[in-house]
Amino acid sequence: MEKPKFNKKNPLLAKLKHSYVLTKEGSGKDTRHYEISLCGGGLEYLPGDSLAVQATNDPEWADNLIVNLGFDPDAQVPGANKEPKGLRDALTNDYAIGTPSKKFLKAVAEKTGENSALSKILASEDKSQLNDYLWGTWVVDVIAGNPGLDFTPEEFVGLLQKLNVRLYSISSSLAAVPDEVHLTVATVEYESNGYQRGGVCSTWLAHRLEEGTQIPCFITPGKGFRLPEPEEETPIIMCGPGTGIAPFRSFLQHRKATNAKGDAWLFFGEQHEKTEYFYKEEFAAYQADGTLNKLTTAFSRDQREKIYVQHRMLEEGAEFWAWLDKGAIFYVCGDASRMANDVDEALHRIIQDHGGKSSEEAAEYVAQMKTDKRYRRDVY
Repeated sequence: MEKPKFNKKNPLLAKLKHSYVLTKEGSGKDTRHYEISLCGGGLEYLPGDSLAVQATNDPEWADNLIVNLGFDPDAQVPGANKEPKGLRDALTNDYAIGTPSKKFLKAVAEKTGENSALSKILASEDKSQLNDYLWGTWVVDVIAGNPGLDFTPEEFVGLLQKLNVRLYSISSSLAAVPDEVHLTVATVEYESNGYQRGGVCSTWLAHRLEEGTQIPCFITPGKGFRLPEPEEETPIIMCGPGTGIAPFRSFLQHRKATNAKGDAWLFFGEQHEKTEYFYKEEFAAYQADGTLNKLTTAFSRDQREKIYVQHRMLEEGAEFWAWLDKGAIFYVCGDASRMANDVDEALHRIIQDHGGKSSEEAAEYVAQMKTDKRYRRDVY
């Protein structure tokens, strides 16, 4: 029998099996672990893959928008699949109502005239000015800041983007937990323009799902983020601060389940050891049974000077180079804006300082690592 193919148009309707908060009391963060039952649906994945999750908007956000627009919540509009449905239903399930689209902003500017603040920002073509305007701004804020807009409900939803899936690195292995998929997700919540706001999917998972609730999902393959075959002796070094730990929990589960050869070294970082040391007991068990040979942590706020994973890499530079010299694959997962660049700089320095290479030679070495698929990144 042919295996089912799941995608955005045909997602698997998985179910939340269990979830718990990973962060401890006193943490300024809310990071959670989710265990999702695949319900015997035939969905398969490999370590390094991501789960695409189709969440819905908070109905309160949709209601707030409808009130500001002065629309009838039952007004008929086209849904994402062009079929007619009620406006509240469409704004909850089909359309992105957070960050405004450029199409929406241009339409508002046209209706408010060339002297409006928004029109002037768009006309200036100053990206930094536009980015400042958009920071923390949602569609409802634009509506509230430009009263008297005469959109029809159908015209309005035509200016919105479709509600996209969210991708999360999978933090489990089917070899260890058959018919389940686990996620490690930071709940994004903040205040903006006097309202409590949050990430669409992370708040949906954290606050509006109950055990047994259906989760439409499918797999996005991480083809460039794969483990060596279990029988290979290739060492691996994994660097995953924060929720970047997710794929490496998957890697370690898989390595234990398949009796993988080759040494493994994990770098993990967060703010505080007491409140944000995710999966501490699991990693200790992997060290005890030999699945994980070395574990290096960096808790940035536990001392006066901030210490991050790249600092620990440099401190361990001689051994790090020894692993690279033996052909180790270096994996990095997490924040692309700062962490990934800082880790990349540390990698170059280690190759220079401990590999005895010039900056140009170190750059060539790193380029060759990428060519040989020995430097693999999943950054976002």
